[in-house]
Amino acid sequence: MKTKKRWMQVMALLFGLVLIASACGNDDDAPSSVEPSAPDTSADAGDAADAGDAADAGDAADAGDAADAGDAADEAAPPSDEPVIVCELAYYTGEFGAYGPSLTADVRFPIEEVINEDPPLGREWRLVSEDLGTVGEPQAARACLDLHDADVIVSIAHGYRTYRPFMIEHWAENDSPIVPSVHGGAIPGNLGGSAAEPIFRAQGLDEALGTTGILYAESIGASSVVIFATQVEGFQLAANAAQAAAESVGIEVLDRIDAPAEEPSYRAQVERIADLNPDVVILQVGPVEAGTIIKQAAEAGLSLEWIGETGMVLQEFVETMGADVIDTQQGIGFAAFTFDDSTPAWDYFSAAWDGTAGYGDEFGPATDLYHFSTYDVLVHTALAVEAAGSLMASDWAPAMREVGSAPGTVCYTYLDCLALIRAGEDVDYEGVTGSGDYTAGGVNNVTSAYTPFNSDGTTGTAVILDPVRSLEIIDAIATQAECDDDNNCEW
Repeated sequence: MKTKKRWMQVMALLFGLVLIASACGNDDDAPSSVEPSAPDTSADAGDAADAGDAADAGDAADAGDAADAGDAADEAAPPSDEPVIVCELAYYTGEFGAYGPSLTADVRFPIEEVINEDPPLGREWRLVSEDLGTVGEPQAARACLDLHDADVIVSIAHGYRTYRPFMIEHWAENDSPIVPSVHGGAIPGNLGGSAAEPIFRAQGLDEALGTTGILYAESIGASSVVIFATQVEGFQLAANAAQAAAESVGIEVLDRIDAPAEEPSYRAQVERIADLNPDVVILQVGPVEAGTIIKQAAEAGLSLEWIGETGMVLQEFVETMGADVIDTQQGIGFAAFTFDDSTPAWDYFSAAWDGTAGYGDEFGPATDLYHFSTYDVLVHTALAVEAAGSLMASDWAPAMREVGSAPGTVCYTYLDCLALIRAGEDVDYEGVTGSGDYTAGGVNNVTSAYTPFNSDGTTGTAVILDPVRSLEIIDAIATQAECDDDNNCEW
């Protein structure tokens, strides 16, 4: 066994020597681009070592140069051409499920019919939707990030309070996503509008809706109101604001009625309203609930002045109530904001929305507040992405202010503004809702108005309310988030 082992060792050694010799032969036989000279017989081992060191140093330099070149190539890599994923927090089930398809159409229209004609940074926008009605807003927002790796999340809303710490941490670590919102009015006005919390809101604060309703009631000489709200956070905020605004302008609040959402009947609450006989009823409820309440009031023989909120512009309101009810009441309308129909921005949007199949013919005219406010904030978002040169929140948030504010060349449509930005000009986007200015907390400077319904169920001419007085009252009563040094906030 020992002899066999020694024999195997010897064979292994011989095999190794053969390999070394073979390798040396291959090196000698390697072709050269330079004619070899006669060998220098005076060269010794030291010279060979020096040559080897020089070769090693050269190899190391080459390797370093190659690494540097690789790094430079990485830095100069072409920008991504992957689609931009826009994830909508959608309403297909739950208390707002009836008008989820319309709200999705509002998001799809500016993406597919306007922005993707020539997308910012040359990257097509692709819409996906996550329903929050059943699973809740926190789960839907996480799905946007975890399942879709969304670059843009549209319409963070009244559930934001419950997952804000997660989002703050995510923004700090990823500098993404950017968050334009149509339904973010329940979020306190001192949160958002920054790279650390990149929320920019299209429709103002929910509290402004309640305040605007009271200011219109004051303008028609009302001295008493009943405030009716369903138990939804945004509606409760608006109702609280209406109550505070009424007290500030000297209107008596006869009663505050809070009721569950999605009830098939509100006859008991209607009877309470009848007993109180107010000059005005302020409704902070969804469009189906509003239609149900006013229809049941008419059936009970009441004729009152009803001031609702933005959602009443949706088709579900008149369909639930019935247009024939309108003339039986002293007045029906909603307090919110309005569009500026005197600019090219409105001319372009209204013609495009009403004239494109699958939008105006299915979801109502361009005058619907959700249609034009969603369009405005998404066009503004896309222009800011182009101006910023990236989708990072730290670039986009300041760009939202830059492209919507003076100084700059005033422009009204996406393609016109885009061309100016690409030509190196500063722009001042004036959209459908007017000025593109935002507060420090990222709330759009909308024009407060009351919009009545005509006898046939269409919306009438908006009544513009005093913006200075409105802002004074809103500032005095608006909820502020109280935040500690660790950015934990309560409201």
